[in-house]
Amino acid sequence: MIRRLLPALLAPGIIAVALDRLGVAGGVVLFVLAAAALLPLAWLIGEATDQAAQYTGPGIGGLLNASFGNAPELIIALVAVSHGLPDIVRASLAGSIIGNLLIVLGFTLLVAPRGTLDRASAFASLGTVAVAVLFLLIPSVAASGGNPDRHSLAVLSLPVAVALLTVRILVNRWSLRRHRRLQAAADPVQTGGWTLRMAVGVLALATLVTAFVTETLVESIDAFAGAAHLSEFFVAAVIVAIAGNAAEHGSAIVLASRGQLRLASEIALASSAQVAGFLIPVVALLSWAIDPLALSFRAVEIIGMAGATIAAALVLAPRTSSRAGGALLLGAYVVVAASFYLVGDR
Repeated sequence: MIRRLLPALLAPGIIAVALDRLGVAGGVVLFVLAAAALLPLAWLIGEATDQAAQYTGPGIGGLLNASFGNAPELIIALVAVSHGLPDIVRASLAGSIIGNLLIVLGFTLLVAPRGTLDRASAFASLGTVAVAVLFLLIPSVAASGGNPDRHSLAVLSLPVAVALLTVRILVNRWSLRRHRRLQAAADPVQTGGWTLRMAVGVLALATLVTAFVTETLVESIDAFAGAAHLSEFFVAAVIVAIAGNAAEHGSAIVLASRGQLRLASEIALASSAQVAGFLIPVVALLSWAIDPLALSFRAVEIIGMAGATIAAALVLAPRTSSRAGGALLLGAYVVVAASFYLVGDR
């Protein structure tokens, strides 16, 4: 079945990338085509994650999805760095964290039937994001009195990036060991028609195509922002962040609608922690090979990430999920997006 569907699901992305490489379509058309192409890729990544999780359990399955699904955000950030767009880099990363905690988790709780959550894993992810926000305050506060992209701030960001990466590695080690113990103690489950190798292979292939589609998307930001009369900050923090998170959005909602609340919530939470504790420091470190990036986030970005973390923690505090909690998170995202629209570019 998947062998017949695979070409059709990959085709929109391949077409969008081909049109971009051939230079036969305008920026606005490419932006729309690339954003639309991410939808079937998101379904494919979600299906592959679902199949892999039958062998690994929801915890490791969510981490797998986050690791593969965050590839677009990494591509967006590095392409933006190479184009000399540091504000776009920071906005897309902050928007990704906020989108995962408010949109993806919100829709997951809204769509999935009522059930119990893995609170230990959830709060480990939220704790990672909270620690990241505290660390990012250092270069962000230092940037408040001058040029946010000055070289001294990029230097100051280096120890912050190393500290964040260390925290994420330690949390990942603890999380993987815990989920392996839980999976070993769990009752055997009947696996579906995919082998683990096929599931991981499809996940890798879909992620590769997603990375190329995302590159087309970010390169057409300027044209779309101009045509839509929107600030580049809003486009990066909201539209690009949502499109870049399409893999997590789509796969989490697909899985939540199937009643797999734990796996769907793990995707949202693990992805936000992965961006905060892994992608942000890795982008900062890799940027020294291109153009050193300062982790000097704007106040509205820091407040948005902190507020999303607090809102998610409050909603997940009870032992069972709540559709009202999901609606609350989605409402909070509307407020954040409106704030991003009003503040405009730096």
